[in-house]
Amino acid sequence: MQTLREFYEYRELLKTNVRKDIRGRYKGSILGMLWSFINPLLQVFVYYLVFPYLMRGSMENFLVFLITAFFPWNFFLASINGATGCIKANAGIIKKVYFPRKILILSQVISNLINFFFAVPIILIFVVIFQIPLTWNLIFLPLIAVVEALLCYGCGLILSAINVYVQDVENLVQFFLNLLFYGTPIIYSLDMFPSGSMLYFLVSHNPMTLLMNCYRNVMMYGTMPEWGSLAVLLLISFVLIMMGNWVFDKLQKGFAEEL
Repeated sequence: MQTLREFYEYRELLKTNVRKDIRGRYKGSILGMLWSFINPLLQVFVYYLVFPYLMRGSMENFLVFLITAFFPWNFFLASINGATGCIKANAGIIKKVYFPRKILILSQVISNLINFFFAVPIILIFVVIFQIPLTWNLIFLPLIAVVEALLCYGCGLILSAINVYVQDVENLVQFFLNLLFYGTPIIYSLDMFPSGSMLYFLVSHNPMTLLMNCYRNVMMYGTMPEWGSLAVLLLISFVLIMMGNWVFDKLQKGFAEEL
């Protein structure tokens, strides 16, 4: 409750940080925020060309299959990377001015959430182009995105605090994110694996798999999200946030000395 109270009291600082994160990300770039859409699209097309026989031969609308998961993954990736390094990146102001340090993590997640919402029309354009009907289940899309944001915030609290003390965290995070990408059915379908295999078990129980399934349900398949999966993700998010608050509160006392 104290954290929520501080967020409310410093809401103007939070808004300022979110605007700074969004504008500063592509400062000096001619295309500006358009890179938020162009980068993921370019990556999607690379995978679409590099894996011509992986799924396209056996899956209809493989390009839409890629896009409906790649943009949510990009939201997760950018949030985790941004949150992990945000305390170090703001070392100067942290040493001089008091404000709730957790605002830095929250602003990273919110700015990437806004970027994701800006990208949703791009996803839906591809859905329409491939003649996939849009349904009223799209109303659940913001709910899924908020659950993902909570998951990112919980992870960000833990990683950002530890990163101040352990110099190797950012490199380890990059390795783990690469591993997680290939452990999530983004560029392939879970149906490729035998249902009784260990690999199928590990991938199917990956929280990011549950998340991608929810996104694809509402955007590609026109069905409701898997409510059980969403409940599990919400539970994981709250556990991570509670753990993250504890870790962050313990470690932030030494931020000024370590930075």
